[in-house]
Amino acid sequence: MDRRFLFVLGSSRADGNTEALARRAAEQLGPDVEQTWISLAEHPLPDFEDLRHDSDHVRPTEGNPALLLDATLSATDVVIASPLYWYSVSTQVKRYLDHWSGWLRTPGLDFRAAMAGRTLWGVTVLADPEASVAEPLVGTLNNSAAYLGMRFGGVLLGNGSKPGDVLDDTEALARAKSFLTREAPFARFPHQAA
Repeated sequence: MDRRFLFVLGSSRADGNTEALARRAAEQLGPDVEQTWISLAEHPLPDFEDLRHDSDHVRPTEGNPALLLDATLSATDVVIASPLYWYSVSTQVKRYLDHWSGWLRTPGLDFRAAMAGRTLWGVTVLADPEASVAEPLVGTLNNSAAYLGMRFGGVLLGNGSKPGDVLDDTEALARAKSFLTREAPFARFPHQAA
């Protein structure tokens, strides 16, 4: 199957460090690998409304919800590029993941089966030299992938604060060279045996 990457940009800032690191990683993909880039700041989703005990969700057919649903379903690989905001994903990314809950309950969509076996990746830049502070973000993405039976490629971490700082993080740039080109294992919840 040909690989199709969806890069979901979750920053409040255009052309920020996280996007720069994600683009460095994407440069390593071959020319035959399709790439779609969607900025959640430019294509905002409405707040998620939980209808599971009231009525069925309806498949979105227009606007940003339809754009993101269709892009998500057509991707073999979804890359969440979110800066570390308060030790987790950005508000925009959290809202996107919340919409996955609605898509799981949309009749005829079978979102869980559609996503099973696909790969979820993360890219984040933090302004702290201690990488462990990003563990809540990593856990959010890993557990989301595990719930849907997806593969999880991990999170490419970079360091920086001011725009462009990540380009001085030589270790992150070196990791970016092979990050999206390797085989990712199936995600597991922390309590599951390896």
